[in-house]
Amino acid sequence: MEADQYQRFCALLEKRSGILLGADKRYLVETRLSRVLRDQKIESIDALMGRLLNGREPALTRAVIEAMTTNETLWFRDEYPFAALRDVFFPEAAAQKKQNLRIWSAACSSGQEPYSISMLVSEIKPPFTVEIIGTDLSSRVLEQANSGVFDALSLGRGLSAARKQQFFDVEGQNWIIKPEVRRRVRFQVGNLLDPPVGLGRFDIVFCRNVLIYFSRETKAHIIEQIANSLQPHGVLILGASESTQQLSDRFTVERLPGGGMAFRLKN
Repeated sequence: MEADQYQRFCALLEKRSGILLGADKRYLVETRLSRVLRDQKIESIDALMGRLLNGREPALTRAVIEAMTTNETLWFRDEYPFAALRDVFFPEAAAQKKQNLRIWSAACSSGQEPYSISMLVSEIKPPFTVEIIGTDLSSRVLEQANSGVFDALSLGRGLSAARKQQFFDVEGQNWIIKPEVRRRVRFQVGNLLDPPVGLGRFDIVFCRNVLIYFSRETKAHIIEQIANSLQPHGVLILGASESTQQLSDRFTVERLPGGGMAFRLKN
């Protein structure tokens, strides 16, 4: 890929997905696009770029964006957000006598985060129902998430043996999430650059380890979209290295027990 092609590709990717690539990522782009060339039977990067830039093939654009999306995920990742649900936010909702708590897991990849939240609900059995919406840009990973089927390798990443036995059924080489956990979670394709149309308002939003891939302007835009989707005094939980500070004045910072921070909507 020539330098000018790479620059045009980076501009297109940022416009369509918000993902910001540095100058040192050309090898990564070439490697991931080679799979698209093979799958789509396109003869060259030149031909692919031409078809992308004409803007007439949305399916091809989606395939390219999915190829460039990082889908790193773990069960109960970092632990402290789930401890905060258990020790802070669920008791708070119970004290407020909520009947239903709505949680959005944004950029949920293949579903480990929303399913982890649902497992926690099963363990705690709070005095209210919990509805969990998982969204991601990639329809491919959402298909896996929606299936609720995982292999032993993916279950080994952050999931205890006790939780594997409690929340999964074994079928051959696959582990299938139990209906009790599955029924609380709904998946939907969603681009964080776009307004979350049809999702409604949420009490808690998880948007973790995602903002690091975006420019400052795009981060601010995404946080504004999330703020607009929260209930009054709703809570945003970001990744350990992420913050709303210098991006939005709509949140106050709350220190969480066991480390980490949450961001509560001011009004």
